[in-house]
Amino acid sequence: MSTVTRFAPSPTGELHLGHAYSALVAAAIAKRAGGRFLLRIEDIDTGRCREPFIAGIETDLAWLGLDWERPVRRQSQHLDDYAAALARLQAMELLYPCFCTRGDIAHEIERAGGAPQGPDGPRYPGLCRSLAPEIRAERLAAGAPFALRLDMDKAIAMTGSLAWHDRIAGSVQADPGRWGDVVLARKDTPASYHLAVTVDDALQGVTVVTRGADLFAATHIHRLLQALLDLPVPEWCHHRLLTDETGRRLAKRDRATSLRTLRGAGRTADEIRALLGF
Repeated sequence: MSTVTRFAPSPTGELHLGHAYSALVAAAIAKRAGGRFLLRIEDIDTGRCREPFIAGIETDLAWLGLDWERPVRRQSQHLDDYAAALARLQAMELLYPCFCTRGDIAHEIERAGGAPQGPDGPRYPGLCRSLAPEIRAERLAAGAPFALRLDMDKAIAMTGSLAWHDRIAGSVQADPGRWGDVVLARKDTPASYHLAVTVDDALQGVTVVTRGADLFAATHIHRLLQALLDLPVPEWCHHRLLTDETGRRLAKRDRATSLRTLRGAGRTADEIRALLGF
């Protein structure tokens, strides 16, 4: 089977050295195996994504000397794929509408004296999981905003024990339960990151999912979704994260120095590749 990797940024800002490292890792794995390297634009969050950043991503990657297979998949153009996956999970009675606001959830957690911690913080306390059918129908009919959550206990009971393989960490026993009932879609976002990336990787034939170690925990959810949706199981490679001089992970929200800025300051692509170990 041919090796297929991908670099999948969100166009919410300019690429920085951490992005460059991730793209170079993915491209190197594909090149060593004589495989294919893909670029995917994860622009499903239309409220934050901007078209100029997409052009900037391609400019930066080309400047680094990378080439990728065309056409580029853009999530915003494939909403039907995510809707089909949600419909399948709905038919399996694994989804339920959650009408809770953040305030509702925080109040319930406080009332209960706390909640178990998941990778994203306190786990959802399940307020809407056992909502009476007539109340649920009434709220839906009234047009109340809601998110679609995965009934985690039912999902795990359906799949049984699962595992996945990481090229760095080795064999990993899946433990999606620690996430609780994750959100898979919202009114303003037709698919969560968890659902969209799992569907995308399967449809694009990705065989090695390369991404930063900060997303390692999310793979437990993705492995569960693959089992539920009968999708192929790739390998993963969760690479190290680049940090600044204080040890903080490079991130767009912290205004990490962009590749465009480095290029404008006279740094060459060869220098950047050497700096990153390539």
